[in-house]
Amino acid sequence: MLLTGSQIVAECLIEQGVDTVFGYPGGTILNVYDALYEYKDRINHILTSHEQGAAHAADGYARATGKVGVCLATSGPGATNLVTGIATAYMDSSPVVAITANVAVSLLGRDSFQEIDITGVTIPITKHNFIVKNIKDLAPTIRKAFQIAKEGRPGPVLVDITKDVTAATIDFEPQVPEKIEPRKYTYGNQELDQAIKMIEESEKPYIFVGGGAITSGAAAQVKEFAEKIDAPVTDSLMGKGAFDTTRPRYTGMLGMHGTKTSNFGVSKCDLLIVVGARFSDRVTGDTASFAKNAKIIHIDVDAAEINKNVVVDLGIVGDAKSVLTELNAKLTRQSHPQWLKEIRDLKEQYPLSYDDNGLTGPYVIEQIDYLTNSEAIICTDVGQHQMWAAQYYRFRRPRQFISSGGAGTMGFGLGAAMGAKLGNPDKTVFNIAGDGCFRMNMNELATLSRYNIPVIQVVMNNHVLGMVRQWQTLFYGKRYSNTILTDKVDFCKVAEGLGCKAIKVTTKEEVAPAIKEAMEYNGPVVIECIIDQDDKVFPMVAPGAPIAKAFDASDLKNK
Repeated sequence: MLLTGSQIVAECLIEQGVDTVFGYPGGTILNVYDALYEYKDRINHILTSHEQGAAHAADGYARATGKVGVCLATSGPGATNLVTGIATAYMDSSPVVAITANVAVSLLGRDSFQEIDITGVTIPITKHNFIVKNIKDLAPTIRKAFQIAKEGRPGPVLVDITKDVTAATIDFEPQVPEKIEPRKYTYGNQELDQAIKMIEESEKPYIFVGGGAITSGAAAQVKEFAEKIDAPVTDSLMGKGAFDTTRPRYTGMLGMHGTKTSNFGVSKCDLLIVVGARFSDRVTGDTASFAKNAKIIHIDVDAAEINKNVVVDLGIVGDAKSVLTELNAKLTRQSHPQWLKEIRDLKEQYPLSYDDNGLTGPYVIEQIDYLTNSEAIICTDVGQHQMWAAQYYRFRRPRQFISSGGAGTMGFGLGAAMGAKLGNPDKTVFNIAGDGCFRMNMNELATLSRYNIPVIQVVMNNHVLGMVRQWQTLFYGKRYSNTILTDKVDFCKVAEGLGCKAIKVTTKEEVAPAIKEAMEYNGPVVIECIIDQDDKVFPMVAPGAPIAKAFDASDLKNK
């Protein structure tokens, strides 16, 4: 059938199973938006308040569903406004396809109105990118973009289409998308046998799971593996939900704001099995002393991650689910009662704790956890509130925690929560933000109210940039340079002005009723919680220090 390039864009999206896209129109992409009018019964387009919100929404949709998220923007500033969202997806291996339009081929390279080389801009922050200058290449390129975004280690792909291509016509033949199977990569029986030998020789094994375990769908295999080798389990921020955090084997997050149990336990173990994690500096602290008593097995889909940050004893390059399935089939059941008792003793000695005399972030998170029965999707921005959510909400399953890990993008959460809710309409979705993060993209409240998307936005308002202030308190002699946010902004009035319900909470007694009211309300709600400006996230590891030197408030008091 004879179609325009713009119609081909829509047909290819439908072909790939896309039913929801996020974007903002403009001059060069108008032809595509004109086609979307024709396809509005099959493609739900969400008009965000800003292109960055569209990119974060596509990312949140992808993380919460496992499908590819899609965002659209016009050329020039429209395309560059996607950049932060694309970089965020890239750092956390999230499958997003960003479709932008550019000026016509005849105008490229002439500094034409709103012309920017967006493929050049995004080379370092995409898995791959394309510019389509001929309509013959359009459908194959879009199909390839989706394949690249999904296969192996997922990531964002950008497709830039010149305006003349969106207007041109060509015969279009629909295709059934190729099924993407996990590749075996380079590992074989030799690597598996070596891993089994190391596991059987170990007396103190520890499992560390990251986001790759979620991407590969390996939660069941991780659970079986932990039981077979009789080991405790810790996770990274991105790995939340890969292992049920209510299970006795779970010891809490690892790293800078991980539990003392996990940090001390990993420092004591004799074998660390890492599944789909990349040894971020926020996890390892001082790499020279990280798990220094242990041999390390690293299972990862990306060969580039093996020995990149931490030198390991055995690297297995492959899909986590496939590798664990084969290991589980070959392993005989192990038993480490003494080691597990040692870990239990650490958990009893060093539980997570906070001052419960007043309204605090951890208390709010615990109430959300209790009132949602640990079943909500929790999105966050970046900072103290993010760490409290990771520490105090009990994640039972994969794709339940959505947060910017690698990029640490303030303003990520609200757009991501919007995407997560549209991808999971039957789930309760919260976004947890600090007042500093919330300011960055709170304009997306207008998008929530426009479409009546029932996201619950919780703002932990301490009137400061909390995490930065914490560092200034601990490491910069309490010199609070540009981190105090005491001004006249009223978040509840802003929320109401943007069409949302607003609830202000100032005491512990008001928290549960506010959450219940928000959950019963069929629409977007902002709950502003006023907390103390000097509440801190503990435990903590000083930047660059060994994780075995994790400290908390009691350690500081006893110094």
